[in-house]
Amino acid sequence: MTKTSTPARTPESSPRHTGYVDSHGRYHDRGKISAWNLGAYGFLIVLVLVIVHDPSGEFWVPYVLVALLLLLTGRYLSTRYVLDDASLRAFRILGGQRIALEDVTQIDYVSLRDLSPVGFFGSWGWRGRMWSPRVGTFDSIYTDTFGVLVTTTGVPLFVSPSDPAGFARELSRRVRSFTGPLEVDVGDPTQQRAAPMPTF
Repeated sequence: MTKTSTPARTPESSPRHTGYVDSHGRYHDRGKISAWNLGAYGFLIVLVLVIVHDPSGEFWVPYVLVALLLLLTGRYLSTRYVLDDASLRAFRILGGQRIALEDVTQIDYVSLRDLSPVGFFGSWGWRGRMWSPRVGTFDSIYTDTFGVLVTTTGVPLFVSPSDPAGFARELSRRVRSFTGPLEVDVGDPTQQRAAPMPTF
């Protein structure tokens, strides 16, 4: 069983209500976007262009670095999560994952810092494959270190929706229609679970 850190608060839905249900009954949310992360990408792009810029155009490395940084920025901004009647789909540029709702066994708030993952750079791969001494191998499609760990009969999936409480409630509702109540389910209104507080 996955355990979170000492309970500190119960997350509230985002006041912007970023999650929504479309006309086909699918629930959509995006990855939580950090102005700091976007600023860091922008700063690095400007830094490369200003410091390493070659007016003659013969030195092509800066342009490759800028293209790579633009790709990483687009990948970060493209992170989306969709729940339909049968599956959870998490995707972004150059990567995605789908899990069947009937295979979900736990829904819990976690922090990547609490999981202490080894192989952090795996998050940039197609599946975002990572490893933690607490939960073993897991996949990750995220934009923030705080989010929801969806444990399944296969490989767990870590996601960071912009409205984690709303996402967990909607995921729980859909999963319970397949399996009934789960032992660990932060989206189930009958279970009072708290999310870890950010630590800096």
